[in-house]
Amino acid sequence: MSEYAVEMEHITKIFPGVKALDDVQLRVKPGEVMALLGENGAGKSTLMKIMSGVYTRDAGEITIFGKKVAGDLNTKQAQEMGVAIIHQELNMCNHLSVAANMFLGREIVKNGRLDKAEMNKQAVEELAKLGIKDIDPDAAVGDLTVGRQQMVEIAKALLIKAKILIMDEPSSALSNAEITEMFRIVKELRSMGTAIVYISHRLQELHHIVDSVTIMRDGRYITEGKFTDFTMDQIIANMVGREITNQFPRDDANRGDVVLEVKNLNAGRMVKDVSFKAYAGEVLGFSGLVGAGRTETMRAIFGADRIDSGQIFLDGKEIVIKSPIDAIKNGIVLAPEDRKLEGLCTKLTIRDNIALPNLDLICGKSGHINKQIENEMIDKGQKSLTIKMASADVEAGSLSGGNQQKIVVAKWLARNSRVVILDEPTRGIDVSAKVEIYQIINKLKKAGICVIVVSSELPEVMGISDRILVMCNGRITGEVDAREATEAMIMTHATQFGDNAA
Repeated sequence: MSEYAVEMEHITKIFPGVKALDDVQLRVKPGEVMALLGENGAGKSTLMKIMSGVYTRDAGEITIFGKKVAGDLNTKQAQEMGVAIIHQELNMCNHLSVAANMFLGREIVKNGRLDKAEMNKQAVEELAKLGIKDIDPDAAVGDLTVGRQQMVEIAKALLIKAKILIMDEPSSALSNAEITEMFRIVKELRSMGTAIVYISHRLQELHHIVDSVTIMRDGRYITEGKFTDFTMDQIIANMVGREITNQFPRDDANRGDVVLEVKNLNAGRMVKDVSFKAYAGEVLGFSGLVGAGRTETMRAIFGADRIDSGQIFLDGKEIVIKSPIDAIKNGIVLAPEDRKLEGLCTKLTIRDNIALPNLDLICGKSGHINKQIENEMIDKGQKSLTIKMASADVEAGSLSGGNQQKIVVAKWLARNSRVVILDEPTRGIDVSAKVEIYQIINKLKKAGICVIVVSSELPEVMGISDRILVMCNGRITGEVDAREATEAMIMTHATQFGDNAA
C-alpha cells in the first residue's frame, strides 16, 4: 500500500484560452499537515477542486490510499473515498440547525420522519471527538461565530469519515482565540491519521501546525519538502518567482497637520468614548483583538452606523456625519473589512464599480454620464494602482483578491479623498499582492492623505504604520510608536478589558 493518502501526478487542466494547471504534482501522507502555497491565481483552488471532484482533470493521475482513480472523479466519489473540503467562504445554511447542516443530504429517517434526536446525538458525538462540548446541535448555524461554524464544518467532515481534509484559508476571519482553537483541532485531526491540505496566505502561522509544504506558481508545481527545510524568504521567493527583501515597505513622509479629530465618540455597544487625532501624511494603525470595536469605530466615522454621541472634526472644523454620503462629501472614505459583501458589486464591471460612488462627479448637473470623465477616472485608477485587468468591462468578481482591493481603493481616490480608512486591507490576498497594497498606502501617505489602517495581523500593523492605537472592549487602551512597538506591548494594551483602562 502507498505511504501517501493522496498522490496527484502530471495534472493538467485547461479552461477556454487558459491553461490553469500544467503538469502539477502533489503528495500528502496520512497524519500530515501539508501547506499548499502560492499566490492568487497559482492554481491551488483548481487543483483542490479536481481532488474533491468539482472539476475533472484533462490529464494526469490521481491515487487515493493506493487506489488509482479511473476516469473522472465526481464529488460523490471523492467523498466516498474520504475527501472533504472546507471552503474559505463557509458553505452552510444559516437558518438550519447545527445538526441539520451536518446531516444535509444524508438525513436520518425513521418511520418516514426525520429522526432529529438521533441526528442531534451523533452531531454531539462528532463535535466531542474534536473536544468541543459547548455547541448546541439545535442552535441555528447563523447564530454562531465564524469560528464555531468552522468547527461544525470540520465535525461534518468527520461524520462522513473524511480521511483527507482540505482547509482553504481557515484562519482568515477568525479571532486569535479561535485560531488557537483551530490549531488544536488540526493537531487532533493529525493525531487521528487525517491527511490535511492547508491553504493559507498567513505565512506567519504555518510554523504552528505545518509538517511539509508544496509550492505552486502560475499553474505549475515549483517545489516541495519539509517545512523546516525552508526559510520564510525561500518560501516567498518560490511563490512569487523573485526575492522580496522587504515584506512591509514603509516610506517616510513629512507628517502634516491634524486632518481628522474624533472626540468622545459613542456608537452602539462597541464604541465607548473613543477620542483620537490623525494627521496628513501619516499611516495610523488600529490594532486589537477581534471584537475590540475597531471596525465599529470606523463604520461610525463613515456614517454606516449611527453615532450616539461625540464630535468629528475635519481640518479643525466640526462636521456632522449621519450617513456614508455625508462622510464621502467631506472626503472621508472606507474600504470595508468584507470587500465582496460591502466594498464591491462583484457581478458588475470594474467600470461600474468605480463609477457608482462618483456619479455626481461623472454626471455633473446635467444628469448624463460624461464618458470622457468616466474613462479618465478609470485610467487614473488603473495606472496609479497598477490594476491588472483585461479591460474595465469585465466583472469585478473575476479579479484576484488583490486587484479587487485595488478597485475598492480606486473608486475613492477618484474623489481626492482626505481620509482613507482601510479595514483589513490585505485579508485573503497573497504575499506579493500584499506588498503592492502596502506600496499604495505609501503613495497615499506621500500625497498628504490621512490613512487609517485596521489590521488583525500584528506584523502588518507594526510594519506599515507610523503610529498605532490599540483598542479593547470598545475603548482605546494604548498608543505606541510603530517603530518602537513589540507584539507583547500591543497585546498588553489589547487585553485591558476593564472599563477604566487608559
